[in-house]
Amino acid sequence: MQRPTLYFVTTNAGKLREAKDLFKDYFEVEQVNTTYPELQEDDLSKIAAYGARYCADSLNREVIVEDSGLFVDALKGFPGPYSSFVQKTLGNKGILKLMEGVEGRRAEFRSVVGYCAPGEEPTTFTGIWWGDILHQETGTGGFGYDPIFSYRKFPVGEMTVEQKNEVSHRRRSMIQFRDWYLSRIK
Repeated sequence: MQRPTLYFVTTNAGKLREAKDLFKDYFEVEQVNTTYPELQEDDLSKIAAYGARYCADSLNREVIVEDSGLFVDALKGFPGPYSSFVQKTLGNKGILKLMEGVEGRRAEFRSVVGYCAPGEEPTTFTGIWWGDILHQETGTGGFGYDPIFSYRKFPVGEMTVEQKNEVSHRRRSMIQFRDWYLSRIK
């Protein structure tokens, strides 16, 4: 039986690599390397739903998109849905600077996968990964905020893609999507 093809709208090579690893036994993942207008909103689910609907209707095919963010408790959820912009402007060093002298370092990554077919309402799937902000960048693995995030005291920047994909927020949202989608196409 031929595996279905998922069209993943992303320009992020790290997200694409993780999706291909997570879906390798179920789907072919084809990247749609394009950008789309991103809703300026505090709710990742609304952002992902908007992006999925926009892309499905524009490309005239079913698609998935993924939006994620790092939410730091001590920073009142910052950078949250603005994580990509903050990564490009402040970077990991900027977040660490904001966290200087802060003892409570609890944080979470959130991932929302948005799925939509042309003319349909989008569906979203959320995954959360709790951890802590490290005191310095550690490791060279992963991408984005991975070098400053730890899960159960293990620096994510030192994890392999496979190790990260066993526990990450993106795994959680994509597995929810996978199970839902497989039940839908049976």
